[in-house]
Amino acid sequence: MPPRRLLAAALAVAAVATGTTAAVAAPAPVTTTNDISKPFADTFADPSIIQGRDGYWYAYATSDPLVSGGPFGLMHMARTKDFGSWEYLGTVFSDQTKPAWAAPGSFFWAPDIRYFGGRYVMYFTVTDSAANPGGDYSIGVATAPTPSGPWTSSGGPVVTPKSDGNGGWFNTIDPALLTAADGKRYLYYGGFYGGISVTEVTADGLHAVGEPTQVTVGDRYEGSYVVYRDGWYYLMASSMNCCAGPTTGYSVFAGRSKSPKGPFLDADGASMNESRVGGTTVLTQNGNKWIGPGHHAFFTDAAGQDHILYHAIDRATPWLTDPFGINRRPMLVDRIDWIDGWPRTRAGAGPSDTPQPAPTTGSSAGITAADPASGLWLATRRTGDALGGPTAQIQGAATTKQSAPGGSVRVDADVRLGSSFTTVVGGSVVASVSASRITVVAGGKTASAAIPADFDRTQWNKLSVQVADGVVTVRLSDSGLGDLYAEARLAVPKLQVKAAPVSWLGSAEVDNLTVRPVAKPVKALAPQPKPGKLLAGDEFTGALGSQWSWVRPDSNAVVADGKLSWPLQNADLVGGGNNAGLLFHQTPATDRWIAETKLHLDLGEGDIRNYQQAGMIAYRNDDDFARLGDVSIWRTRQTEYGRELVARASDGATSYGGAAIGRSAKDLWMRLAFHQNAAGEHVYQAGTSVDGKKWVWGASWVLPAGETPKLGLFAHGEFTGANPAPVATFDYLRFFESK
Repeated sequence: MPPRRLLAAALAVAAVATGTTAAVAAPAPVTTTNDISKPFADTFADPSIIQGRDGYWYAYATSDPLVSGGPFGLMHMARTKDFGSWEYLGTVFSDQTKPAWAAPGSFFWAPDIRYFGGRYVMYFTVTDSAANPGGDYSIGVATAPTPSGPWTSSGGPVVTPKSDGNGGWFNTIDPALLTAADGKRYLYYGGFYGGISVTEVTADGLHAVGEPTQVTVGDRYEGSYVVYRDGWYYLMASSMNCCAGPTTGYSVFAGRSKSPKGPFLDADGASMNESRVGGTTVLTQNGNKWIGPGHHAFFTDAAGQDHILYHAIDRATPWLTDPFGINRRPMLVDRIDWIDGWPRTRAGAGPSDTPQPAPTTGSSAGITAADPASGLWLATRRTGDALGGPTAQIQGAATTKQSAPGGSVRVDADVRLGSSFTTVVGGSVVASVSASRITVVAGGKTASAAIPADFDRTQWNKLSVQVADGVVTVRLSDSGLGDLYAEARLAVPKLQVKAAPVSWLGSAEVDNLTVRPVAKPVKALAPQPKPGKLLAGDEFTGALGSQWSWVRPDSNAVVADGKLSWPLQNADLVGGGNNAGLLFHQTPATDRWIAETKLHLDLGEGDIRNYQQAGMIAYRNDDDFARLGDVSIWRTRQTEYGRELVARASDGATSYGGAAIGRSAKDLWMRLAFHQNAAGEHVYQAGTSVDGKKWVWGASWVLPAGETPKLGLFAHGEFTGANPAPVATFDYLRFFESK
C-alpha cells in the first residue's frame, strides 16, 4: 500500500477507536545510586545485560565470589524491572552443567548475552581447557530458552585457543557479539596479549567462520563491545589494568569504522591497531570514589537513552576482605551521551556517585508493557508463553487507547512480524516493514533500507520507531543492544509530532511494547579544566633557580638553548626500585592550578623498549605518587597516567596501576590540573595534546590530604632496547590559574 494510503488508513483506525483520551502521565521516575549491585553483591564484574520478553532486565557477571567470604561462582545472574531493586538468580552453571571440555580448575569470565534464533545465547571466556591444561584461553558458548536458563553449553569452544608460538597462549578472552547490517554475525574477542580480533560466526552463533581479523594492537585493549549508530560501527574497549586494587586505572575508549571488521579510528583519525595507539575516551575516573571503570556493556532504554553498564572499584574498599587480593568490582550504570559523533559517559563527566535518573522502563500512553493488548484497541490478547506472558496480536489494524506524547516519541517492541507491518506516530510519521525493506515516510520525504535476505521474521526481534530532533529512525534488530538488521533514518528539520494515538496496520505479534517521550539529548561536553593567567614557571632560558629542587640529582640533565635536556635514566620508581632522579618546581600558593609542559621524546615505533618514559609527576614520596608519561609499553607507545601507593600497611607492599590519556607523539604537550576536594584530598586530572591546541582530558588520581605533593618532571624507565638512551627535551614548565 502506498505511504499516503497507509497514513490515511491509520488515521481512520484512530478516529473510529472509541475511548481515546489525552496522554496521561508516565510512571514516576526512579533514581539509582552507584553501585547498583550493592543490594545483593560485593562484586559483580564484567557485567552484560539484556531485556527479556518478560520485561525484566537480566544482568550477568564473571565468576568472582559474589560476596566477601563466598566461593568462586560459575558466572552470576540477577534481574531488575526498574534498576532500583534487584533479585539475585544464582549462577549460570553448576558443577554438573559447566562445559565438559573445560579443565577442572578453569574459571569462567566475562559473559556476553544476546538473543537471536528464538533463544538466548551467551558467550564467555574459559580460562583453561582440558585439551591443553595450563591456561589456554578460549571462548565458550551456551544457549537457553529463557534469560535465567537452564544453560546448555556447546560441545566445544566457538573460538579455540591460540598459541603464541613460544609455549604460551594469546588472550582469547572477553567475547562480544554483533549482528550487522550485512546479515552476518561477528564475534569480537581478545585482550592485551595478542590484541582484539573479530571473526564471523555461523547464523546460529555456535561456530567461527573463516580467518579472524585483528582490529586492535596488542598491549592496549580488552573487554570489547561493538554497536552500530548513524552509519558507523563503534568498537569500545577497556585499556590498562582492570585489577590493581587501589591503583586500578581501567578506562574505556572507542574507535569507529564503516565496516564491522575495521579499521577503527578515533576522533582524531588515529587507528586502534597501530603502535601509537588511538582511542577516544568513553569512560574514565574523575576523582570521586570510583576508580578503574571499565569492561562494559551497552543498552538503550525505553526513552531512547543509551547507557553504559560497567564495573568499577571504590578506592576506599578495593579488595574483598576474604579472600584478600580479589578486587572488589561492583556493577555501575550511567548514561551515554553522543557528542559530535562520539559516546561519552555523562557527557564526559565520568562515573557518578550521587543519585541519577534510572534507565527508563515501562510505558506511557496507557500501555502495560507486560500485557500490551490491555492498552490497545482492536488487538487480541494471546496467552504468550512462560517467558513473555500475554502478548498482543495485531491483525489488520490496532491503536493505543490513549494518546502518545507530542513533540518527540519512541515506540519500542519485541515483534514477530507478518508479511507487512506499519507503525504510524503522531498522525504524520509512517514506518513500514515489508518482506524485504523497512521504509519511513515523513514530511513529504522517504527513506528505506534493505532487510537481509535470510532475516527470520517468524522469530522474536526488536523493532523501534523514534522521532526526535527532526530525525525519524526505524530500526530492526536482534535485541536492541547496538546490533541491527536494518535501519532507515530520515532527517525532517523542525518535525514535531502531535499528541495522538499510535496506530498499526498489518500483522504482528507484539510483546514488551513501550511508548515514551524521547530523552532530551545532551550535546555539549561537561566542563573541562581551562588555564587562566600565568602564575609561575620556567622557560629554561638560564640555569635552574631556587624554585627548583631535586630528589636524587642527575648531572646529565642540562639546561641549554632554551630547553631542559635529560637523557632517560635506566632507573624507576615502581616497586622497590626507587632509584630515579626527580626534578621539582615550587607550586603556586593557590588551591587550584594547571601545570603544563611540552615534551619531545622519540621512542620510535613498533619495537620493544620497555619502559622508556618521561613526563610530569605529582609526588609525596617514592611510594606515593601519580606519574603522567609518554611511555613505551612493549610494541606500543602510549600516554600512561600511573599511580603508586602502599596497598598493605602490614608489610609496606606497594601497588601500581595506570590509566591511558590521549595519544603518544614525539612532541607531546602535558597538563596536570590540581584542586583539593571537600575532604582536603589532592586531586590531579591529566590532559595531553599532540598540537598544543586541542586537549584531551582524562583520568584523575587522588593523593591524600595533608601536605601538598611536589610537582615536577622525570625521565627514566628501567628499560631495554635503544642504546644509547633517548633524550627527553622539555621546552618549559608553566603554572596557570585553573578556571
